[in-house]
Amino acid sequence: MEKKKVSLKWEELSPDDKMKYEIAEELGLLEKVREHGWKSLSAKETGRIGGLMTKKKRERKDSLS
Repeated sequence: MEKKKVSLKWEELSPDDKMKYEIAEELGLLEKVREHGWKSLSAKETGRIGGLMTKKKRERKDSLS
């Protein structure tokens, strides 16, 4: 049974979701996510995305202060 590719409506995503997709793309995981969903990622891959999101949010917060 083949899953359909998830269509992405960029304008409907929250800023956090946009960041998550951008990081997945940077790590070369976007195609995997689009074909099989976020649940297809390993704990290591998910942790890497979460860690980079936290880092970017912290950098953003620091630059605003």
